[in-house]
Amino acid sequence: MGLEERVADLESRLAFQDDAMQTLSDVVYEQERVIERLRLQMQVLIKRLEELQGEVGVADDEAPPPHY
Repeated sequence: MGLEERVADLESRLAFQDDAMQTLSDVVYEQERVIERLRLQMQVLIKRLEELQGEVGVADDEAPPPHY
């Protein structure tokens, strides 16, 4: 294998790796967006659960009824 072929092979591999790295970066970015959206939804749900527990007088440390 000549020097030109080796350089061409390395350039091809580098281009592939650059593309793969960009794809992975895009996936990580999208996952971060999804995680942040889920985190915010969880905060809303936790707040709503606490409000509902306050409305019905349920304490966090209450044991479930005996029939559970």
